[in-house]
Amino acid sequence: MIKYLTDNQYKVTAYKKGDIIYRAGSLPRAVYFIKSGRVSMVTVNTEGREFIQGIFKANEYFGEPALLLNKRYLADTIATQDSELIAVSRDQFLALLESDRAFSMSLILTMSDRLFYKSMMLEEVANEQADHRVSTLLSYLLSDLQHGEELKLTRQQLADMSGLRVETVIRVIKKSAAQQGFELKAGKIYKV
Repeated sequence: MIKYLTDNQYKVTAYKKGDIIYRAGSLPRAVYFIKSGRVSMVTVNTEGREFIQGIFKANEYFGEPALLLNKRYLADTIATQDSELIAVSRDQFLALLESDRAFSMSLILTMSDRLFYKSMMLEEVANEQADHRVSTLLSYLLSDLQHGEELKLTRQQLADMSGLRVETVIRVIKKSAAQQGFELKAGKIYKV
């Protein structure tokens, strides 16, 4: 989709690491396609603790649920690396969905995967102990990786995704590496 957008003269906007793409509570203006870089979707509680709702990388997109429903954004999105994004307005996005059946099906699958992830994490946060929560999150994240591939998330990001403290995540990872289908090398997680 990125090639289609750039070939059709959609504007590419550069964001520096730490730049806010949109804030929670703002009205949706676009769906954002990532040409390069990485973006996190984050909610912050009243105590200032962050919870990462999603991490999006090159060739992915975000912001479509709020745009399709015309509801305010529920989370902030922040460039976690220097990034290039293509903003596609509501009318343009709907035209893409109508004209490209494969893209429409891809959107359905993407949104279903995100809904599944959020449902899974909600259940984990509500009902499970830290060990189980981290184990379920890692199992889900590792399922998309190839043998020997690195999970490119920091321990802090894993903590923010699971609602746990980073110290707890580190302890659980060290304790469960052998049983969970990954190994640690120099503090990085690799799928085995």
